[in-house]
Amino acid sequence: MTADIDFTAFFDATPSPYLVLDADLVIRYANPACLRTAGRTKDELIGKYFFDALPENPSIRDDAERSLKASLHRLLDTGKPETAVLQRYDVPAPDQQDGFEERWWSVIHTPLRGPDGTVKWIIQQVTDVTAFVHSPRAHQLRRESTERTESMTAELYARARELHRLNQELRQAHAREQQVAVTLQEAMLSVPDLDRHTNIAVRYLPATASLNVCGDWYDVVDLPPDRYAVAVGDVVGHGLHAAAVMGMLRSALSAVIRAIPSPAQALEVLGLYARSVDGAMAATAVKVLVDTRSRLIIYSNAGHPPPILLHTDGTHDLLDQATDPPLGTREHHVPRPQAGLPYTPGDILVLYTDGLIERRDEDIDTGLARLTTALTQEQTLPPDLLADALLTRLNVAEGVSDDIALVIIRL
Repeated sequence: MTADIDFTAFFDATPSPYLVLDADLVIRYANPACLRTAGRTKDELIGKYFFDALPENPSIRDDAERSLKASLHRLLDTGKPETAVLQRYDVPAPDQQDGFEERWWSVIHTPLRGPDGTVKWIIQQVTDVTAFVHSPRAHQLRRESTERTESMTAELYARARELHRLNQELRQAHAREQQVAVTLQEAMLSVPDLDRHTNIAVRYLPATASLNVCGDWYDVVDLPPDRYAVAVGDVVGHGLHAAAVMGMLRSALSAVIRAIPSPAQALEVLGLYARSVDGAMAATAVKVLVDTRSRLIIYSNAGHPPPILLHTDGTHDLLDQATDPPLGTREHHVPRPQAGLPYTPGDILVLYTDGLIERRDEDIDTGLARLTTALTQEQTLPPDLLADALLTRLNVAEGVSDDIALVIIRL
């Protein structure tokens, strides 16, 4: 299996300077090598417009900023990489308040596209070639004929092309790893019983920074003749390891619920199993049993955000009366709680993971209120359309920093 590579750690460790810009040319990431080269701190770069954070030297008149800006805008328009073999762009002198140091660069701009095909990110890799430009060899080449000067440019261009080739190989390796990861995730999230339920819609969105795999999961299990169980869970972390742990927990709970239909007892068994799985501690899960004959919902919750039951009259209930700590966190076995409530045909039951509602610097109750409001406004839609509408209304359809699993059931 392909290794689970931490690409942030990779770029932090590489000696080559790298910047990541968004489509508005705002700096979103700068590796340590870039900070050293630019003589700037993270606070001086991250979140700043590129040409504000790294302004042009006003004392030179070779249109350095205009040339660099034109290159970036061409990339945004065409979606093709841009290479500047020899680009002068001075940097502030560390010992002078308004002074600049002359710098020459070999610059490669590489686009990364978003789900809609447009350029979402720009990776800027630069190589400081100032020493070469001022070297005796470069001076000799400039003194000689135009043909010799072109030789210097060709040498620099060959170096830039080699760097571009290496970047291409890195992207291809990442793409192969991503495809392996996606195939693995799809296999682990296969839900054969779901095909028999036209009243259920599911959605899975990995974190935007992950390999399209995550530790969030969902499951649907038929319990003939007139019951079915639904579960949603969340393993701490992202990437292949979290996905592997998720697969083990999901498979275990799917097997247990077939033998022990009680949600509380099924989560008790899963909690004991989680203690033996590396990476499963503090995973959360909620298990719901829907009895279509008695029109009753029975549930138990292991540290997970509460499901929502939206009634046809617009009111709602939170399934929060049987909540217990996450899986594997108790040192000794304690029976888990269980609760139940009736439903009316046409009600909507929503299970989800915390990425759907949680936002940085915001209380979770605010996120719950936002979700219930969106549900009420779109409750007449069928499950599939309702799922898409919720993701759009909550502004997560394009992905967020945390994984999302969503299950919508029209009871």
